Amino acid sequence: MTTDTVVETNNKPLTMDTLMARVDAILERSSAKIERDLAESSAKFQRDLAQSNAEASARFERDLAKSNAEASARSDAEWKKWREEWRKEWDKGMKELRDAQAATNKQLGGIGNNLGAETTEFFYNSFKYGNKEIFGEKFDDVFTEEKRKTIKGYEDEYDILLFNGQAVCIIEVKTKADTSDVLDMGRKKITFRKNFPEHNAKRLYLAMASKKFHPLTEKACKENGIAMIKQVGNTVAIYDENLKTF
Repeated sequence: MTTDTVVETNNKPLTMDTLMARVDAILERSSAKIERDLAESSAKFQRDLAQSNAEASARFERDLAKSNAEASARSDAEWKKWREEWRKEWDKGMKELRDAQAATNKQLGGIGNNLGAETTEFFYNSFKYGNKEIFGEKFDDVFTEEKRKTIKGYEDEYDILLFNGQAVCIIEVKTKADTSDVLDMGRKKITFRKNFPEHNAKRLYLAMASKKFHPLTEKACKENGIAMIKQVGNTVAIYDENLKTF
């Protein structure tokens, strides 16, 4: 056997070159298989990873949606509860406010009525027991808070009425005269003629009696020929420079 012969096969010598060639072929086939196996393993890993990521993402989205829905439901319920409680407190507060306002209005109304009654009594007594001669007329009778309603429905109230055989004076009494009161006087001169037809032939005077007069009210009285009667201490002062007969 030569130095190049390492083994014999089928009675034929196998040289080193031939052996190495076979080994190389075996290694090449093994390497190719390993690469195929690695490629398949890598592809499978990528597929499994993608599927796992998709499933995880889907679970996350489902859990997030469920969590958001539960949070929204809790939030809506809490908001409704708070709104209902707030509404109850609001209604309670408004009721207390209305009750307080009603009590205040009642109290103020009572005070206003008392002041009005006191003011009317003051001016009534001034004419009842004082000088009845005004506007160049001497009045014989004084009446207060005279109310009259005819069958035609002319209902009205006259605070103070002064009478004599030739004239009548309607005195409207206010604690603080306003321009709207002047309009009321215009109405009273009409209703008086309807309610007291027995005095239609008499001269009719209009006067406003008040503790205080706004400048615009004074102007309105002068322009409409209404006398002003003011309280000055314990007496009255009469301003009739623009007085008209109706």
